[in-house]
Amino acid sequence: MFDSAIKQYLLVTGNYWAFTLTDGALRMLVVLYFHQLGYSPLSIALLFLFYEFFGIVTNLYGGYLGARIGLNRTMNIGLLLQVIALAMLLVPSELLTVVWVMLAQALSGIAKDLNKMSAKSAIKALIPTNTGESRLYHWVAMLTGSKNALKGVGFFVGALLLSTIGFRLAILVMLLGLILVLIFSLCNLQSLGKAKHKVKFKQILSKSPAINRLSLARLFLFAARDVWFVVALPVFLAQQLGWDHYQVGGFIASWVIGYGLIQTMAPTITALFSTQLPDGKTAWSWALVLSVVPLIIAYLLAHDMVMALSITVGLCCFGAFFAINSSIHSYLIVSYADSNGVSLDIGFYYMANAAGRLMGTVLSGLVYQYYGLIACLVISSSFIGIAGLISTTLPRHNEIKTSQE
Repeated sequence: MFDSAIKQYLLVTGNYWAFTLTDGALRMLVVLYFHQLGYSPLSIALLFLFYEFFGIVTNLYGGYLGARIGLNRTMNIGLLLQVIALAMLLVPSELLTVVWVMLAQALSGIAKDLNKMSAKSAIKALIPTNTGESRLYHWVAMLTGSKNALKGVGFFVGALLLSTIGFRLAILVMLLGLILVLIFSLCNLQSLGKAKHKVKFKQILSKSPAINRLSLARLFLFAARDVWFVVALPVFLAQQLGWDHYQVGGFIASWVIGYGLIQTMAPTITALFSTQLPDGKTAWSWALVLSVVPLIIAYLLAHDMVMALSITVGLCCFGAFFAINSSIHSYLIVSYADSNGVSLDIGFYYMANAAGRLMGTVLSGLVYQYYGLIACLVISSSFIGIAGLISTTLPRHNEIKTSQE
């Protein structure tokens, strides 16, 4: 039984990796290609509006769907929708309008969050209950970190493909690869994660105070990242520093890969400062440290202190601390989630995550266009501070133990 669960976990992880690779490559392709066509930062941000908005909807209803029909089916539906989204971008260039791209991105957003919700929920369903919370923390960190490392590779692949074979051929290569993954998944992924009792539609909204608070903290945490990372940073590197596609894609890819690797090591890193598993106090203390980093970068940029060095070193520091914060949150939601119908709780949580990305993405284009990167960094620090304050209301270890008994 345990060996079978491991095999299914590896298959789920492989699906997640393949999807993430195409998702990262597609995002970089869209940002750089439309910047190359002369679109403004705000216009580029709007291309991802439906992507993030439908991510919110998908996480809210996807958890319910996963509990009703099984996580294997929601994962395969996600892969299929990504295939369709990529196919939509193969139309002739004159038909590749902003509205059409937004619609393709809407499908991609639905696909991404169905895939992610399924993968994260599957951990709770597949890990034996007798392995303990420590094992759960390590498995969550491994899945989340490896996914982000692959997303970084996707950023690099997207920039590389755009520079070498162009936009349409790059989309075609990813489309064919993902079709093969979908076929393999349909043939091998078994039923998992289906709730033992009939799930009612009204259960999509979490009734757990801990999950509600953690979800709100997650919203501000990811808005803090995307408010300067999604649009403002790539455009700043291209406009202000004169970097080409290779440099922008390579740098951001390297950052995300490093960020993912640190996420996988988060259990080891947090253990250096505390022998206990993460709780609300842990989330608060790491958020406090992270909130200082954007302010330092903003100060250095405001005083013209070697912009390229300030951005690169500052972003590396931000990535390291953000990775630990994200891993702590990812562990807490899986730990808090109810084992029966786990996708309901995790879907609600990632709905908040998607809302944070949407808010950050729109602000990234809007604030950068009118006020610049420094303003984006100040807002980022403020949002992290809010996430930290919310985290102070999360359960401590003794409260978690009591609620589980």
